[in-house]
Amino acid sequence: LAGTPGIKVLMPALSPTMEEGNIVKWLKKEGDTVNVGDALCEIETDKAVVTMESSDEGVLAKILVEEGSKNVRLGSLIGLLVEEGQDWKQVEIPADAGVPSSVAPPAPAPAPAPAAPSVSAPPKLQHHPGKLQVRLSPAARNILETHGLDPSNVTPTGPRGIFTKEDALKLLQEKQKGKPSELKPVVSPAPAAVPSPSQAGAVASYPRPAIPPVSTPGQPAAPGTFTEIPASNIRRVIAKRLTESKTTIPHAYAAADCVIDAVLKLRKELAKDDIKVSVNDFIIKATAVTLKQMPDVNVTWDGEACRRLQSIDISIAVATDRGLITPIIKDAAAKGIQEIAASAKALAKKARDGKLLPEEYQGGSFSISNLGMFGISGFTAVINPPQACILAVGRARPELRIVEDEEGNEKLEQHQLMTVTLSSDGRVVDDELASKFLETLKANIENPMRLALN
Repeated sequence: LAGTPGIKVLMPALSPTMEEGNIVKWLKKEGDTVNVGDALCEIETDKAVVTMESSDEGVLAKILVEEGSKNVRLGSLIGLLVEEGQDWKQVEIPADAGVPSSVAPPAPAPAPAPAAPSVSAPPKLQHHPGKLQVRLSPAARNILETHGLDPSNVTPTGPRGIFTKEDALKLLQEKQKGKPSELKPVVSPAPAAVPSPSQAGAVASYPRPAIPPVSTPGQPAAPGTFTEIPASNIRRVIAKRLTESKTTIPHAYAAADCVIDAVLKLRKELAKDDIKVSVNDFIIKATAVTLKQMPDVNVTWDGEACRRLQSIDISIAVATDRGLITPIIKDAAAKGIQEIAASAKALAKKARDGKLLPEEYQGGSFSISNLGMFGISGFTAVINPPQACILAVGRARPELRIVEDEEGNEKLEQHQLMTVTLSSDGRVVDDELASKFLETLKANIENPMRLALN
């Protein structure tokens, strides 16, 4: 009997730069009723963990890509729905149903029984039609391919039958103990009789030395070993974009010391009225006001021309367990300090929880990265393309300075100084414009009452 036709659920594009995603968690189980807009699953994109909402209604009949699956390409079939009232248990699964990305896809052509052995490259764990496939974690795949191991005779211990890194390391230990059944030699092209034990060494060759490069848990680290840490989608995108930024953007740098005594005094006064704002909130506001005064810096570069943006949207760098992400305070010049403080706090929490919506981190016209809370006096930051500038902010530090009083007498006074460093794209913000921007920013920070005039 023909199965129930299914409604395809495909891996969606949840960010403009997303090419693949990881299935973090399914929020519905097979047999559950699904309405339009219901949360189906959580997907880790190149930016954050985003909840995928259903665009169809019915019953979730089949989950084809399980939780924990990595690097699932856009458009891949991840599940099937059926219409309400249909037998979801008899859903017809398409022939091209999603194969988890951690498993290499089958060879496209059917493989008849070979007439003679052929030369094989170093083992790549290729699977053939009709043969039971083993679902591998990325770390396990790397170990198996590196050492030419066959996982087909080992029972996986991971959730839902996934062959884990620990399984691969156990198999590797058995190989080192001299169990020949776990080895996958490269076959010699010469049609010869079954080799004797003395000839086996001539027939088998391995792409790696016997000493494993991957460290073994519970054992002392051997020279040359390493511990593999799989990169998240966010980490891979960060690496790609930072490399793109430093290799394609002509970075120019300029720094200035700002006296923040007035900011600290005003902040203390506000705290008396239970208005809690940080120094960073004042910096965001001062930067936005400066960009309003100097719109030639509120620009992006699209590869061919400079674009002056109408809205001043400040991206603030937030460190998370998954990597650095830059949520955006929209139209910051029009917001007050207290509103900026509330927005920055809420966005930072959502960023660390992985709950940012795409519109909360996509775009932006200018970035700020503050490492002052880590005791860093000053640093240079990498531009976040297509933006033209990023401001690096250091800690406040006490310094003695010679100042003149009203009568012209010189005296020493202690002031709180903060170094800000501007990284600018030399194609659109030249040195003169960058210097004028820092000069204006310095004046706005040192005289915070000016911020209320804009």
